[in-house]
Amino acid sequence: MYKKILILFAVYLAVLSLITFFVYLADKKKAEKGKFRTPEKVLLSLSFFGGAPGAALAMKLYRHKTQKKYFAVTAAFGLVWQLALLCFLIIKALSA
Repeated sequence: MYKKILILFAVYLAVLSLITFFVYLADKKKAEKGKFRTPEKVLLSLSFFGGAPGAALAMKLYRHKTQKKYFAVTAAFGLVWQLALLCFLIIKALSA
């Protein structure tokens, strides 16, 4: 049972990280062009609820939202809980 959950969670994290990465990139491009921006609560929610790796990578590569500390904190907390759950599922799947 844990193997299926692990696979689903890993796919969820991968897909949401890709989505988050491209949403951050699109927001950066919009900011450069002075266009309507993605709301911060959307960016933060994507990051915290599964897209932290994508958010962290986009923040690093494109230097986007790096001045706002709560973006870094949200990405860090997101990474912690996502990696913790992933590790838990890996341990449970291997012991099953």
